Amino acid sequence: MMEVKTVDKPDERRDFPRGHLEALHLTGLDFAVATFEPGWHWTESVGPIVGTESCEVHHNCYMVQGRMRIKMNDGAESEVGPGDVFVIPPGHDAWVVGDEQVVLYDFAGGMATDYAKAKS
Repeated sequence: MMEVKTVDKPDERRDFPRGHLEALHLTGLDFAVATFEPGWHWTESVGPIVGTESCEVHHNCYMVQGRMRIKMNDGAESEVGPGDVFVIPPGHDAWVVGDEQVVLYDFAGGMATDYAKAKS
């Protein structure tokens, strides 16, 4: 069975302070397009929604636009920008660097399924 969907018609959209994500759900693949505005910081924008000290979602990403700084709970830090492909395990914080909007694609990570959802 073949499935084709377009990012122009996502299955769902989740809004949070200074950003949003649009998710597509296919058999064997959950895909998200995340948009973060300048000033977005996980700790302030998403942390209060999910109720954890750091992001506990695994990400497999491709950065389309903008720059983002990521800090792991163990203190390791990195900055990602356009064209970068990266994997981030649970236990991190992240924020937009500079004045440009960040757009990233998350493939088969938890972003499309669990990101920015209140824990029940």
